[in-house]
Amino acid sequence: MGGDKGVGTTMRKIIPYNPKLVELAKKLRNNMTLGEIALWREIKGKKLGHKFNRQIPIDQYIVDFYCKDLQLAIEVDGSIHFEEGHEEKDHKRQTRLESLGITVIRFSDTDVKNNLGFVLEEIKIIIEKLEQTRTHP
Repeated sequence: MGGDKGVGTTMRKIIPYNPKLVELAKKLRNNMTLGEIALWREIKGKKLGHKFNRQIPIDQYIVDFYCKDLQLAIEVDGSIHFEEGHEEKDHKRQTRLESLGITVIRFSDTDVKNNLGFVLEEIKIIIEKLEQTRTHP
């Protein structure tokens, strides 16, 4: 009876986070960009088959949207991400998140606002690939 522990369940890594970021994450949830709001409306409530949370602390960062089951982070990059020096910060951040086993996909705020259908299709493709790798390693 006790030998079946873990059968039929998926083992997930515990993702570290900085507790000091929790309050900032709450504030960010109340100050989302138009692109983030538009995307959130389309992915909340398991609309894509998986639960996403918004503004989630992971390690030393806060990701815009995160699906724990798939270990998928979705980032909506506002204009600050296109300023000088920010590309290196984004690369460092993405490398760190990926080292934790998280898949990171990025879209510009403008793309989300102007091409939401395309963005959703791209997200669905990534979700499908992640589902396949989880069921067929």
